[in-house]
Amino acid sequence: MASSFKLRSFLLFVIALVPIGIALQRCSPSKDSNKSISQINLEGYRISEGDVALFPGDGTFAKVQGMEAYGKGDFVIAETLFEQSLQQRPNDPEALIYKNNAKNQIKNDTNGKNKSPSLKLAVSIPGETADGNGSREILRGVAQAQDEINRAGGINNRSLSIVIGTDNNDIKIAPKVAASFVSQSEILGVIGHVASSSTLATVETYTEGKLVAISPISSAVQLSNKSPYIFRTVPSDSMAARSLVDYTVNTLKRKKAVAYFNSKSDYSKSLKGEFSTAILSEGGEVIAEYDLSANNFDAQESLTAAKRQGADVIMLASDTDRLDRALQVVRLNEAQLPVLGGDDVYSPRTLEITRATGQNMVVAVPWHILSTTSKMFAARSRKLWGGDVNWRTVTAYDATQALIAALQRNDITRTGIKNALTAPGFSAAGASSPVSFLASGDRTAIIQLVKIVKGSRSNYGYDFMPIELTP
Repeated sequence: MASSFKLRSFLLFVIALVPIGIALQRCSPSKDSNKSISQINLEGYRISEGDVALFPGDGTFAKVQGMEAYGKGDFVIAETLFEQSLQQRPNDPEALIYKNNAKNQIKNDTNGKNKSPSLKLAVSIPGETADGNGSREILRGVAQAQDEINRAGGINNRSLSIVIGTDNNDIKIAPKVAASFVSQSEILGVIGHVASSSTLATVETYTEGKLVAISPISSAVQLSNKSPYIFRTVPSDSMAARSLVDYTVNTLKRKKAVAYFNSKSDYSKSLKGEFSTAILSEGGEVIAEYDLSANNFDAQESLTAAKRQGADVIMLASDTDRLDRALQVVRLNEAQLPVLGGDDVYSPRTLEITRATGQNMVVAVPWHILSTTSKMFAARSRKLWGGDVNWRTVTAYDATQALIAALQRNDITRTGIKNALTAPGFSAAGASSPVSFLASGDRTAIIQLVKIVKGSRSNYGYDFMPIELTP
């Protein structure tokens, strides 16, 4: 009896899948669409609303089939399949964005009768090859903001769609992505770019296209006052450097630093320069600098030389590309000198590599999940993603929220968004604090200092904790 019931259930399941299977056969990508994607790949970037896998390794079978359905305009099937994929991998932000986009396409009347089509924003991420984990963290912030506004009824009853582009953190590719966004008149704003050098490389394109771009990550001071169309939700390097110097001088009672940086990174050079200026103003100095990108860089030799010159604190102004070299210095230091770091040092990689040698390292970040003001957003994001998020997700969420708030002011044009963001009194509801901007395009925000301590939140026996919560 039981086996007979199982057999009937199985047959019903197979029968239920047949219509979907037939539909998916109908909507397999054509040779022309494959050629188009291939041409985009040759340009070094990809752009997608739902039909291209930007993270091939994240694909479930349902997600792959969903992208094929989306590419052929079978949005009902695509939405169903993306939802199935999310049931298997709930922390996949690409799938959530694609599902919401498919849902929006269903609402958009293809016969032109719908007078309230969805509104469209774009996001630029490094992509899988340049920084896969960082890209996913950013997309989670964008996806969460999109999901929340659409569930709440949209922006003046119009839902939000997201276009995703990848620029590989490459200054040659980023302007191409920006130009693609500008050329699509329906795109009203951009969340991006990530690397400061990439954002700087796109300023002219966005300014000429009168398209606002809000970077959630780029912190180089060179971006301040760069263009009335360039904003950011991450504090500038000057604020991070000032916080680190205050801690160095007033808490550690140290004034002689050795700085490690990447001369090929605008972010890294910016943070190193701001730290040098700030500590000099406090009567201290950076007595030695070492370029992590130099072919002859020797972590042991540099550390020994710096200590010989009297260095009493280590400053890591490393970017992600040279983080492993910076962490070599931490391991060789063996917790003898205090270590400081910028936000690119805030990474699971740091905990994994340094372990006990990284204990008590202090890092400046825009946000931490355990801060007192973070509880409500942390609970919402944990429910959505099934785990904790970090500051990159928050600043991306805040950038999306700022654009949403600008769109809610009714002048739904590119210029209207820029005017809204620069209007006196503009404010958007951020993850933990309101989002507003100075005339320079910089955000009015604070820096959170975190320290590496023993803990169980990560898998490495050590965690980043807000400094006020540590002994």
